[in-house]
Amino acid sequence: MTPEPAPFQLVPGAAGSPVLLHVPHSSRTVPEQVRSGILLDDEALETELDHITDSHTARLAALASEACAVSPWSFVNGLSRLVVDPERFPDDREEMLAAGMGAVYTRTTHREPLRPPGADPEPLLDRYFHPYARAMTAAVDERLAATGRAVVIDVHSYPTTALPYELHGTGPRPPICLGTDGFHTPPGLLALAEAAFGRFGGTAPNSPFPGTYVPLKHYGTNPRVGALMIEIRRDLYMTEPGGPAGPGLEALASALAQLVDGLTEA
Repeated sequence: MTPEPAPFQLVPGAAGSPVLLHVPHSSRTVPEQVRSGILLDDEALETELDHITDSHTARLAALASEACAVSPWSFVNGLSRLVVDPERFPDDREEMLAAGMGAVYTRTTHREPLRPPGADPEPLLDRYFHPYARAMTAAVDERLAATGRAVVIDVHSYPTTALPYELHGTGPRPPICLGTDGFHTPPGLLALAEAAFGRFGGTAPNSPFPGTYVPLKHYGTNPRVGALMIEIRRDLYMTEPGGPAGPGLEALASALAQLVDGLTEA
């Protein structure tokens, strides 16, 4: 059996940067021992990965970091969200449980069975989800200790056409969806993002994907932790569903760098 890949990576930035780029869904890697618990054959699994992966977002974040005047920190998931989804609540608070997509998915993007009925999520939560959450919390704590604040920018993408798993798929699908939180997304943060990404045809809040990621330690209690989710419609920069990146990737990275620089200056 080949060695298991690193489950996540913290990429250091400048000591004085409060910004943490979070890239949770860019990987297609499924370790062998997790693959054995997935019902799909190899062809169907590759098709599912095409649909569910936020392809090229790790590259986008890396390009943005290189372009920033003050480099942000980055936290990148090394495993597919089919292993665990680190952005879900690990309990009944998670609304995506209704679609079979809690922290451990049991259904595909097309609502077909992904894991056997009654599969126990706890081993995957213990091995992957909880260590990821602890490491992400530590990364935010380090930015708070170093700069007095932390800003988590969640880097995602989403398909041009709604997939069956989406709970809010009937709403607008703008070029850039900005996911916000009433406590952790101050108006100034949202305004900086709207200015940076407005040139791609418009932005809209919380449709088709609402909310943003904040470690549970700080969620709803620590106003020094800011957060915003950036959902980029995939036709802006890649061939869908899982094809190569196009020239739009560099322009989007430039916009992300503009946002990060604005946050650092603020």
